[in-house]
Amino acid sequence: MESSNISGSRTVSRAAMLMCMTRTREEEKTLKAQLAAEEVRAAAVDYGGEFISSIMRIVERSVVAAKREGVISPTEYREEGAVAGATREALSQLNTKAIGLNVGGKIGVARAGNNIAVAVFFGIGLLHLNEVAVGLGHRAI
Repeated sequence: MESSNISGSRTVSRAAMLMCMTRTREEEKTLKAQLAAEEVRAAAVDYGGEFISSIMRIVERSVVAAKREGVISPTEYREEGAVAGATREALSQLNTKAIGLNVGGKIGVARAGNNIAVAVFFGIGLLHLNEVAVGLGHRAI
């Protein structure tokens, strides 16, 4: 028997992964509408740059996107902290591949109830010599 917390964790994790893997804004918008019908709020934002020097900008972009799209409240610092922490967790999973290289891709954020997940889907490398990596972080508020 699954607890509702595990179910919520899986739901938002899956949603964040799907959001970060959308290819177009239209696909992103369609997916957001589908997730909203399941009572999951979601956002996505593109990012690119040198990995180490960009970690804080990536975290900030995740928080701003989550606020802008109504995933979190614009006044609840605990919710901001949850998104920031989940983003840092997702990025920490890419450290060994990304140190000293450029990353580019998309960040997905999803929330259902007290569960928040952030997924990052990045190409890592130089020019066309990219490795692909995915990271996922979760927090409960």
